[in-house]
Amino acid sequence: METGLFFGSFNPVHIGHMAIANYIAEYSPVREVWFIVSPHNPLKKKDTLLADRDRLYLTELAIGDDPRFKVSDVEFKLPQPSYTVDTLAYLTDKYPSRNFTLIMGEDNLVTLHKWKNAELLIKQYPIIVYPRLYQAPAASRRLQEILKSAKVTRIDAPVMEISGTFIRTAISEGRDVSWFVPPAAWKYIREMHFYE
Repeated sequence: METGLFFGSFNPVHIGHMAIANYIAEYSPVREVWFIVSPHNPLKKKDTLLADRDRLYLTELAIGDDPRFKVSDVEFKLPQPSYTVDTLAYLTDKYPSRNFTLIMGEDNLVTLHKWKNAELLIKQYPIIVYPRLYQAPAASRRLQEILKSAKVTRIDAPVMEISGTFIRTAISEGRDVSWFVPPAAWKYIREMHFYE
């Protein structure tokens, strides 16, 4: 089975994440999307993250009982900071019958040359890239070389310019952004007073 791995801090999960996952499950060879909740992205500051288990639970609430989606805490059990190549090696060993595909935004693709063991990663796993509105920097020579060997599929998903930063800021300002977060997750955020 083709399984897409959607890595993120999901801080919090929002309708942009859900729309991208929905699009990929319907318009690509991937039939199942796993949300890999990251405890600590090496490229992000850790102090802005809601507790790991809270972000995991919010993501579980967001996907509900949709059989196309699954939430994984696999990176909580691996050494930190977590690196995609290590997580993929672990998952491939644990689920040898699955074919894993990486899901990432265009803005992440341009940082691929900074990833741990990027050359190994792209040789073993295809990548699905969804569009983002951003100012792309000039590609470095190393990135160009890496991308030559990568199996990259660009999908024409709707551009979802909703960010966790926007939602966290809005909540801290007392604004109602309930339409930006799946209802069950939003209800829990309000009950727990997250991001206030």
